[in-house]
Amino acid sequence: MAKAGEGAEMANAGEGAPSPAIVWNEKEERFETEDKQAFLQYHLREVSMDNSTKTVMDMVHTFVPRSKRGMGLAAILCSAAFDHAKRHSMVVIPTCSYISDTFLPRCPAWKSIVYDEYLKSSM
Repeated sequence: MAKAGEGAEMANAGEGAPSPAIVWNEKEERFETEDKQAFLQYHLREVSMDNSTKTVMDMVHTFVPRSKRGMGLAAILCSAAFDHAKRHSMVVIPTCSYISDTFLPRCPAWKSIVYDEYLKSSM
């Protein structure tokens, strides 16, 4: 497993509080906190785009246990996953309602790597 966002800035969980470490668990297809309690689950898929095949990261579920809510963990997990997708030239399908309805409206810069066909179907 590798630390997600190594060499990249991560969002802070609060003023002055250090961001929790997010781990990329490639085998389980998740980004997770070191204690594995909070995670973002994804699935990789291949889609046809621009006369070629492209890998798409379908982000299907974000989970933060009650005991860890209010710390910004869901957004930190999303930032790590989107950063990973961007660094690996992937596009994203935000299937998870938290990502599509909350994270992307709050962080519109990430919309640049959202799969175009997803955007068209959600309009």
